[in-house]
Amino acid sequence: MTEDLHILDALAATIASRKDADPESSYTARLFAKGRKKIAQKVGEEAVETAIAAVAEKPANVVSESADLLYHLLVLWAEVGIAPQEVWSELERRVGVSGVDEKKARKK
Repeated sequence: MTEDLHILDALAATIASRKDADPESSYTARLFAKGRKKIAQKVGEEAVETAIAAVAEKPANVVSESADLLYHLLVLWAEVGIAPQEVWSELERRVGVSGVDEKKARKK
């Protein structure tokens, strides 16, 4: 699992390095230039495409759409100022906690 996180951490670092890049030469820089609303919209689009692929397409399409979703989510985190480690820590905190109990705790 650690190796899997390394690729996401490496991608997050690459994404962060594109924040001030030329939007003409970098898709990531173009997303940053369009702002948080557009980035969030792309996350939503990719989430829907992933869900549709899961229902109607081959596993390879789900893999491809999932990669797109993770990429755009990492761009959103960078835009908001969230380090991936913050999310990893939150997931680690939830290990062993019932999903039902975790949702109840959020409502308080």
